[in-house]
Parts: sequence; C-alpha cells; structure tokens
Amino acid sequence: MLTNLDLDRCPHCNVNQPNLIKASHFQTLSSDQRVRRDWVNYRCLRCGGVVLCEGRTHVQTTSDETFIEYLYPTSSVALDESIPSRAKEYLKQAIDSIVAPSGSIVLAASSVDAMLKNKGYKEGTLYGRIDRAASEHLITKDMADWAHEIRLHSNEERHSDEESELPTEDEATKCIEFALALAEFLFVLPSKVERGRKKILK
Repeated sequence: MLTNLDLDRCPHCNVNQPNLIKASHFQTLSSDQRVRRDWVNYRCLRCGGVVLCEGRTHVQTTSDETFIEYLYPTSSVALDESIPSRAKEYLKQAIDSIVAPSGSIVLAASSVDAMLKNKGYKEGTLYGRIDRAASEHLITKDMADWAHEIRLHSNEERHSDEESELPTEDEATKCIEFALALAEFLFVLPSKVERGRKKILK
C-alpha cells in the first residue's frame, strides 16, 4: 500500500490536506487461506491520530496488488438533509474549521442560533431565546444548561478581551457536539419519525 495516505481531511483533527504517513503494516489470512487482508496504520503528523486501512487480495490470483477498500474511522460527519440549510452550513463550517477553535466555536453557536430562529425564536438575545425554548418545552432544561455553556463561549469569542483565555480544540469539539445533538433532537429525529409513519401508512 501507499507510503502516504491521500485524504481531504484528517478524520481526527479535521485538518485540510493532512500529512498521513505509514506507521505499520501487517497481513492476515482467512481460515481457508484464500483471502489475504493487508492492514496499514497511517499516522497524522499534526494530531497523532491513526487511520487504519484495509485491503484484500485473493491469494490465488496472478496479481499481488492490494487496494484500499475500507478506512477506519471514516473521514467526515454526514449532516442530515432535514437540518435547515443555514444551520447546516454553519455547522459544516464549524466542523471543517475545528483546527481554528475560536472561529469554530462562533460558527457552532451561529448554527444553534439559526436552528432556534427556524423554530420561531427570533427575538431577543440567544441566551434569552434558549431560556424561552426550554420554558416552552422545545428543548429540555438539561439541553438549555448545555446550550448556555456554548453561548457563553461564543460570547467570549465575539467580545474577546485580554483576560479571556484562547479556546482549545476540545472546547470547540464540545460546542460542535452540542450543535449536532440539538440538530438531531429538533430536526433529524422528527424527520425519521415522519418517514417511518409514512412507510407504515402506505
């Protein structure tokens, strides 16, 4: 297999055009000795994350070439089509820019803002709309508490001062995780329920 793995983004740190170099290589055989699997680990020089590649070769064929068939983990997060376009685009950009945590956090918060506006919560501050969404049971209190943490982080980024510490990728990841969970709760799950009911009624 290749000495360097060519991916658009690292599945761990999401950096664009990552430098993934071969770290190890070993082979396994099926019990009937007919199929050989090649396993190669590639290490991202930026974050240290490892991508495992699997290739298969039929031992009894004349060709000894092995091609990559599977990657673990997969490279990107698939965003469901049921997520409103503006919120979805903000969330995609937040994921793609996680290597720049300040910008990623602002984009994740903007995605949350767009989701609330889609549900009719357009007036007032983001903090106030989160409270109202919880009091009207659009989201749970626990989700509101979680959302407040994201809102506070994003507020620090928008109105930064010298006393605020720069955010980390871990903090950006937590903001993205909340935005993904909110999208799942508000849009993806209801869409799945609707599709499931339509199948039953057909």
